[in-house]
Amino acid sequence: MRRRPGTPSARYRLNAGVIMPIILQPPGTNLFGSGADILVNAVNTRGVMGAGLALQFKQRYPSMFAAYRDRCQSALVSIGSIDVHIVETHSPRTVMVANFPTKEHWRDPSKLQWIEAGLVALRQVIIESQARSIAIPPLGCGLGGLDWSDVSNRIVESLTPVAEAGVDVLLYPPASRN
Repeated sequence: MRRRPGTPSARYRLNAGVIMPIILQPPGTNLFGSGADILVNAVNTRGVMGAGLALQFKQRYPSMFAAYRDRCQSALVSIGSIDVHIVETHSPRTVMVANFPTKEHWRDPSKLQWIEAGLVALRQVIIESQARSIAIPPLGCGLGGLDWSDVSNRIVESLTPVAEAGVDVLLYPPASRN
């Protein structure tokens, strides 16, 4: 599998000891500096990005946030769907934000089955966009309250086929494991 210069070489391992083609980033690493074609942002379906990584996305890409909020108000963002926005078009690459709903209301906890449903849609976005790389935060593990080991195993199971096809899947663990 190809790696960009400076990309950590650590691989995520399932409990069975099988090395998976997912690149695990060091805890606390900033996914905005990943150079990935797709940056995944865990969101709610109410159009609020008020805390955590979502707030950083809102501040970094205000036009993406405005479009996401409008789509939420029109009930176009739902669990199991991915809300995609092109945020940078610097030749030779395009950067997309994939807003990944992990909860309905921002106050509510995330649900593992919502992560699973979203991963199906995310895999399709990766394939259709012909992305060469994707940076994924610990979906639903921060303010959503999900267990990192459960979520990371679902991500590995779902996205190993695209990683084996040559897409760099960069997985970012929580800063402190839960």
